Amino acid sequence: MPIPDYQTLMLPVLRLAAEGERRVGEVAEIVADQFGLGPDERAEMLPSGRQRVLHNRIHWAKFYMLKAGLVAFPARGRFIATEAGRRVLAENPARIDTAFLMREPAFRAFYRNEGLAGDAAAPDGIAVAPAETALGPRETPQDRIEAAHLEIQAALREELLQRIGQNSPTFFEDLIVDLLVAMGYGGGHRNAAARLGRSGDGGIDGVIDEDRLGLDRVYVQAKRYGATTVGRPEVQGFVGSLVGLGASKGVFVTTSTFSAQAREFVRHLTQRVILLDGPTLADLMIEHGVGVRTVQTVALKRLDEDFFAEES
Repeated sequence: MPIPDYQTLMLPVLRLAAEGERRVGEVAEIVADQFGLGPDERAEMLPSGRQRVLHNRIHWAKFYMLKAGLVAFPARGRFIATEAGRRVLAENPARIDTAFLMREPAFRAFYRNEGLAGDAAAPDGIAVAPAETALGPRETPQDRIEAAHLEIQAALREELLQRIGQNSPTFFEDLIVDLLVAMGYGGGHRNAAARLGRSGDGGIDGVIDEDRLGLDRVYVQAKRYGATTVGRPEVQGFVGSLVGLGASKGVFVTTSTFSAQAREFVRHLTQRVILLDGPTLADLMIEHGVGVRTVQTVALKRLDEDFFAEES
């Protein structure tokens, strides 16, 4: 079952908070049981990898209800339903969401001051947030930020691969040098550039030190392809070259993709062979700053609970 959106979580979270002080972790376990979430949904992380999706949505649910005066934070990491929250539960609402919270003046002021209210109007004339119109109720502000980041990342990935395809094979080999050095291989750009190049040895395009001391080497095949999928025969030829050189490690880099048969083939080898396809290559370039530059940095900050914790 999909993880409930943060607005769907508001009512069950408020009910649990009405029973006494709660922590997000324990609420997450109870809510997960109530909605029949499996292990994968319980463990699912945000794209940033810094927080579980379910925990994040519970945080946003209680944050919005805090702004509406339905919950309070009596101690670090804990929350509880207020009298106003208990009165709301006494009404036995079928659902609590941002449209429901708009009836609270404090929440309306917060929502509009934060620029969240849109042009649409609820039946009582109260503005409704874009999250409830165009984007749908599953989106928290952090969801939208992370989704936008993934969208930008995907567009940049496609643009990188397109530009690589427009340049020469020599440029592609130089790019692999830059990337390997940025990832810590080669012992420096000059050394890497000297070692990675046409070796004239079958399926090997180059060799690079795995570490600065040169204790081990990685053999590289760098091939640009358009829409062609690299199959097992090409990979098998590369592995054959590794065997002939007595090499134990290799990386086959392509701008396209590898077939399922090729990927299955390398899983059972005594040599360690990595198949680096186009999307993964582009992701590594973005991660290590090769061929891209930072144009804007957005710092997301959250409340520091330790700062506000008083000594008892």
